[in-house]
Amino acid sequence: MAPMTEVEGRRVALSNLDKVLYPAACLTKGELLHYYATTAEVLLPHLRDRAVSFLRYPDGPDGQVFFTKNVPPGTPDWVTTAEVPRSEGPARMVLVQDLASLMWAANLVTEFHTHQWTVDDPGEADRLVFDLDPGPPATVVQCCEVALWLRERLAADGIEAYAKTSGAKGLHLLAGVRGASSERVSEYAKGLAVEAERALPKLVVHRMTRSLRPGKVFVDWSQNAARKTTAAPYTVRARDVPAVSTPVTWEEVAGCGRAEQFVFLTPDVGRRVRGHGDLLAPLFDRRRAAALP
Repeated sequence: MAPMTEVEGRRVALSNLDKVLYPAACLTKGELLHYYATTAEVLLPHLRDRAVSFLRYPDGPDGQVFFTKNVPPGTPDWVTTAEVPRSEGPARMVLVQDLASLMWAANLVTEFHTHQWTVDDPGEADRLVFDLDPGPPATVVQCCEVALWLRERLAADGIEAYAKTSGAKGLHLLAGVRGASSERVSEYAKGLAVEAERALPKLVVHRMTRSLRPGKVFVDWSQNAARKTTAAPYTVRARDVPAVSTPVTWEEVAGCGRAEQFVFLTPDVGRRVRGHGDLLAPLFDRRRAAALP
């Protein structure tokens, strides 16, 4: 039986704490759980009130990796769940609302992925997202070039953008929006992706076609669709090393000259949070959320 730990008055089973999940970094499951416990203050606001999809990798990134969208079997009755709309009919999903829920979910060994809407109003998007995905030999350096163009273009429409690493090889741009459906946000984002390709034809592609992507940055606007999810800020990714989807400053984006500059591992994130706080915190200020033009 897994040892039980009390977290904020809840009994949480934490198992296999000595199991090495990331051999290249010698990172154990216990160390991964410690990362989530110590990052909860900045992570939880990005999860709260959003249906969470789990990308699970219980035996490490080299083992089986699979998505869990519905409430997993064995979920404690004190974990908050909500019914959410899907094209095939309503489904019940987990909400990670507090530290106890976070530690229970982290014990499953998972990436955290969220929609661009909250469960209290699934018909209205409150986030706009661009996933900038480089096609080799392009890297995150080229993503940063595209991000700067998109930032300026969004600003022209009164929309303030923020950046984070994907935790993989690319970059995510996020903005707070209001008064629009996911369909409308997707339409707007696609329009900007097309504009970016016209403005930077040697650097940008807005279509997913693989043959078009080598050496360019794919500006993926489609993650604004209501059914789609994006890796949450501060989630650890199922990669060779425990890379984290980490908020970055625009000064860092402008100064990115090597891909290695934008690889942040679990030990790096605590130092960054102590120095910067949550760089994405302005997204929670509804006064700064923009109406689409």
